[in-house]
Formats: sequence, structure tokens, C-alpha cells
Amino acid sequence: MPLASSSRPQSVVQQQAAPADTSAQSASTDTTVMDEAVNQFNNAFSHALRLFLDGDLGALYDHLTNGALYLLGLFLERGLQAVAAFVLLYLIYRLLATTLFRVLDRSPSIEPGLQSVLLKTFRVVTLVFIGTIVLDQLGLNVTVLIGGLSIAGVIAGFAARDSLENFISGITILVDKPFRVGDYIEIGDQYGEVDEITLRSTRIRTVRNEVMILPNAQMITQELINHTKRGVLRIDISFGIAYKEFPSEAREVVLPLTQDDDRVFNEPAPSVVVTSMSDSSVDMAYRFFIREPSQEVPIRWEYTEKVREALREAGIEIPFPHRQLFLDEAKAFDNLPRPPSSIRDDRGEEESE
Repeated sequence: MPLASSSRPQSVVQQQAAPADTSAQSASTDTTVMDEAVNQFNNAFSHALRLFLDGDLGALYDHLTNGALYLLGLFLERGLQAVAAFVLLYLIYRLLATTLFRVLDRSPSIEPGLQSVLLKTFRVVTLVFIGTIVLDQLGLNVTVLIGGLSIAGVIAGFAARDSLENFISGITILVDKPFRVGDYIEIGDQYGEVDEITLRSTRIRTVRNEVMILPNAQMITQELINHTKRGVLRIDISFGIAYKEFPSEAREVVLPLTQDDDRVFNEPAPSVVVTSMSDSSVDMAYRFFIREPSQEVPIRWEYTEKVREALREAGIEIPFPHRQLFLDEAKAFDNLPRPPSSIRDDRGEEESE
């Protein structure tokens, strides 16, 4: 009886050990091709060395031939699996990339810059995935490789901190959309059209047709004015008139200038207002809204000249900065000859000799 009882547990143990043996065999099957090749090479080299020392050259030749054929078959099998996996996955990638491009291209809410980022991100992620599958088919230890690449990525991230900051800023610009390609913006003392938005920098074409390249981190940290965001822009033409002139007369002269210009909105109506009273002039501004903000600079230049010519033709003085000096009790000038013309005293009264 004890034997019977002891034999039953042994069978149970053997039954329980069977899955373990199966899993062990599965684990051995999953041995990487590099480890298998190295072990095979070590064993083959040791056996070949013994045959060589024994002087059995025929057996040595057969051993080397069989080993080479085995290794060739092993690598060929794995290589064909890797090639098949690569071709299949690459065809799927091309199909998905074409579909994604068409969807993004037809979407009016996604900017060209954001489309480029999404397509590049999809390409990188997909190719990394395909590469991982292919390397796994070849039998390489992908886990160790990914771990090494992760450590290298962390080190590279610390080394390229500024580039990473610009990259994140570029993503922020493309998602938040403070400006788009084609907008006219003003940043610092620079004004121009947004020509291109990349993940690292923003390119601005100035009115002199120069291309100014600014890091994306600077684009989101500095004060920026978008002249095109609302689709309608007000232009202020500043000018000044002499204190002896009347602002109402200047308003009647300037207001009709944009009356027949289709580029200017009739509503809100143009206006001429007094903005300040400076030392030498009464400062005014001619304000009107234009339909195309991209035409801001040429329209400003055009109407600055028109305002000047209209005031000149109307006889309204546009003063320049000047100072008037009054001298009281200047006895040193008493003996100097005085011109025989009328002069003004400090009270504004005329005197004649």
C-alpha cells in the first residue's frame, strides 16, 4: 500500500511536470539565432580541433561541410521569414500611409504643418515597429536592443535639450494655431508672412523678401501680433496739423479719400480723430478697415502719401517740430542795429520802428 500511494503522487508529479517540460521546450525553441549560432560554432570548432589533432582529415572535411550547411540553412530559414514579414508589413504600411494622407489632405481643419507632423510621426512609429518585427524574425534579442536604445535616447535628450524644446514648441504651434502659413505676423520689431512651420523653427518672409528663421521656442515665448487672424484689419494713418488749423476742416479733406476704393470697407465707416496734442502739432489719425490684411503695407504707404497731398492742396499746414525762443531784458543786444521790419514782443504785439 505505501508503494501504491507513493506511485500515485509520482504520476501526478510527472503529469504536472509535463507542461513544464513543454514550456521548457518552447523556451528553447525561442532561443535567439545568434545564441544558437554561437553555441553551434563553439561545438563545431571544438570537434573540428579534435579531428585535426587526430589527423582524421576526411572526417574533419565532412564535419566542416555539414556545419556550414546547417548554419546556412538556419540563417536562410530565418532570413526568408524576416524578408516575408518585411514585405507584408511594408505593403500594409504603404496602404495605411496613402489612406492617412488622403484623409488629412481632405480635412479643412488640419493645417499643412500639422499634416506633415502627423505623417512623419506615423512613418517613424510604423518603421520602428516593422524593424522590431524583422529583427525578432532574425532571432535577435529585441528587448535588449530596445533597452539600449532607450538609454541612448535619454542621453541624447539631455544633450539636445534645446532641440527638444523647439520640437515641443512646434507641436504646440501646430495644435494651438496662434498663426498659420500665409498669415502676416509681427514679432519683436520684425514683420512678415509666415512662409513655413517646421518642428524646429518658423520661417518668416519679410517685406524685403528676406527669410527670417526663428526657433519655435521663441515664437511661443515672445509677444506676437497676428495681423491676419480675424480676416479684417484696421489701418491708422497718423498725421499732424498746425495749432492754427481746425481739425474739422482736416477731417472734411481726408475722409473722402477712400470713398471709391473697393479694398476699404464702408461699414465700419472710415473716421478721422484727434489722438493727442503734442508740442508742435495737433496729432490726428485716419482710420479705416481693409478687406485683405495681406495688403496692409502697400495700402498704408499709398494713403500716407494721399493724406499728405490732400492736406497740402487744401492749404492745411502740416508742421514740423520746432522751438520758439523768447529773450527778456537781453541788454547785450541793445546796441546792435535792428532791422527796419516789424517784430513781435513777448506779448505777441507788433511794433515798428
